[in-house]
Amino acid sequence: MPIVIGGVKAPLSYGKDEVVNKALKKASLRYDEISDADIYKTSLDARNHNNIFFVHSVVVSLRDKSREQAFAQMFGHNYITDGGLDVVKGTVKKNGRPVVVGFGPAGMFCALTLAQNGYKPIVLERGASVEKRVEKVNRFWQGGELDSNTNVQFGEGGAGTFSDGKLTTRIKDPLCRYVMQRLVEFGAPGEILTKAKPHIGTDKLRDVVRAIREEIISLGGQVFFETCFDGYDVKNGEITSVRAGKTEFEASAVILATGHSARDTFEMLFSKGVAMESKPFAIGARIEHLQKDVDESLYGKCAGNPLLPKGEYQLSYTRKDGQSAYTFCMCPGGFVVPSASEPDTVVTNGMSEFARDGLNANAALVVSVNKNDYGNGVLDGMEFARRIEKNAFSVTGGYCAPATTVGGFLTGKPALSDKISPTYAIGVKQADFEKVLPKRVCDMMREGLTVFSHRMKCFGDKNALLTAPETRTSSPVRVLRNEQLRSVSISNLYPCGEGAGYAGGITSSAVDGVKVALAVMKEMLPEI
Repeated sequence: MPIVIGGVKAPLSYGKDEVVNKALKKASLRYDEISDADIYKTSLDARNHNNIFFVHSVVVSLRDKSREQAFAQMFGHNYITDGGLDVVKGTVKKNGRPVVVGFGPAGMFCALTLAQNGYKPIVLERGASVEKRVEKVNRFWQGGELDSNTNVQFGEGGAGTFSDGKLTTRIKDPLCRYVMQRLVEFGAPGEILTKAKPHIGTDKLRDVVRAIREEIISLGGQVFFETCFDGYDVKNGEITSVRAGKTEFEASAVILATGHSARDTFEMLFSKGVAMESKPFAIGARIEHLQKDVDESLYGKCAGNPLLPKGEYQLSYTRKDGQSAYTFCMCPGGFVVPSASEPDTVVTNGMSEFARDGLNANAALVVSVNKNDYGNGVLDGMEFARRIEKNAFSVTGGYCAPATTVGGFLTGKPALSDKISPTYAIGVKQADFEKVLPKRVCDMMREGLTVFSHRMKCFGDKNALLTAPETRTSSPVRVLRNEQLRSVSISNLYPCGEGAGYAGGITSSAVDGVKVALAVMKEMLPEI
């Protein structure tokens, strides 16, 4: 059980050996007492522009293993337990194989875990493989036709494949480390194991998801691309088979990992009486600044120091009445990307590559919405977001996006920036956001911008650019499940990941996928 020594402050210039030496002194350990030591996590403290430093956690293994746990507890240190899975396999033999619907982070890690334990899953993904998907997405971005099944939302790797590949998460679960280690095994940069704000980048993430797919197939699993989940048959409260086009698959269990944009799937489940509920989410726009302005806002005179990471931020503001505005999915050196998945709609998202070397930075600037905004129906939130996306298409007359400067948005006089070149590939058109977004949302965004301008200098820049709408922050519905992670309506249906309402982002979705795989295995024997 290696010991984690936290709170090791070090100048930007310190190398690994200097950091480890400082950690050992802090813990009163001698070199001859340890067998191994390495940096475990690193974060940046830039609150004081005149004193910016890294804060490290260092992991140390003692030569005398029997001392580790007691030493950690005695001196208030954390320690790392075995990162493996506690797999319990059931004794019941069921007909068919586990069917995983969706091949984003949740579905991918669920299928991988099943495959590595002998369960040979069948994966149904409505979109294309990552190779073909990249071609189709680029074609749309260059003014071509939108493919409703293969786009930024749908296809191998899920929406995260066209993102910053951020792996930060608020959940505190040992499986987060497990997921990170698996990602590195399949080609992710090793630094994601030590950075406090790890990211893979869309360019490297594509190779990782391809490698995971190949592993699943090598272990007897099957992955069917461009194969949309159309329906299922139920007998005695269990799904016996699922349909995808003209093909029917016998199923021992069905893992529903469709992602937050599978609106037709939500409609189908609702029509069949599967228990669901609406849930709050957030809508707004992407905001673009020059990356150098973000860096200067965060680092002051230290901006430009090559030892510092690209500046990134997370801002939030909540009024006394509970209404809130916040930034989300910040992409340093990134791009605002066309992300529609339905015809005649406009959707924005953010993306950056591993190097994060683009001229602009962007983030979602969003406002929380709930039943008071869209109604009490289970699918009302979904329809609310769809109407906004159609509004945007109508306002611009196509797939180009409504845009305005921050100054134009605050004054109600839309204008385009003479400082920020928009990165939205299909192009932008000057527009009044109140013709796209509800007035309450616009008002709360304005209030948030005013508050944030006092926290970061770049948010006071009236030439910063807003591009709308951002509507796919999280799922607008939750498919209800019990403590065994099974649907409360169908005993062998397992709602999973972000789309089902149980995660938010790549890491937490992958963790939920692993947990669901463990729950499935606990119920049945693998197919021989």
